[in-house]
Amino acid sequence: MLVLAPETEALCRELIAEQHRSDLLKTYGLSPRHKLLVAGPPGNGKTTLAEAIAYELAVPLLVVRYESLIGSFLGETGSRLQKVFDYARTQHCVLFFDEFEILGKERGDNRETGEIKRVVGTLLTQIDRLPDYVVTIAASNHPELLDRAAWRRFELRIILPAPTRSQIARFVESFAERRRFQFNLASGTIAEKLLGHSFAEVEEFCVDVFRQAILTGKTDHPHELTQLKLRQWQNRATVKANSEVNE
Repeated sequence: MLVLAPETEALCRELIAEQHRSDLLKTYGLSPRHKLLVAGPPGNGKTTLAEAIAYELAVPLLVVRYESLIGSFLGETGSRLQKVFDYARTQHCVLFFDEFEILGKERGDNRETGEIKRVVGTLLTQIDRLPDYVVTIAASNHPELLDRAAWRRFELRIILPAPTRSQIARFVESFAERRRFQFNLASGTIAEKLLGHSFAEVEEFCVDVFRQAILTGKTDHPHELTQLKLRQWQNRATVKANSEVNE
């Protein structure tokens, strides 16, 4: 499930509507927007958002990950990128770049090789040349590392921050509805205890409670189990915070 802030959801729906009605826009000399940069900490729905947009458009989702592109030989990475873009142009699709900051990093970084800088140049040029029926979504956990020219390529830019208390509560309620399972604890109370966790972690918590309720036969009365799991997760968060401070 994807829980978005209202303004973020509105932007995504605009993008989808423009793609669906591109023919109408073109009769007025306009093109649908088709380049979206999604930034924010990991685990908060960047990949899920790309999947949702592809689903709403009823088109394939092409996922590009840096480890499948970076080659050890001179020119190999650029050649692989070229093949990706050539294939994307053959169809209406969503082209999703995960961890985009690795490919689109700042070219002014003196620590980077000339090869990487050439790859960034090739990447940005190819993005410019994509037709408007290829919806390009770039996800970045560290947007501050992106080349300044990369930012200009994207007509839409959104942030997916860590979920708020109300968003976590909505997520928990949706999980309970989909699984036909009740936590026997108010969603707001659960959300308050899980505040600071990512959506991925909140889902992991919900699945954890559901799994243990099935195994222990407490699907009808999981109140104590839910409280136990909340205490365990709060301890887990404390351990995580302490380790980050020590680093």
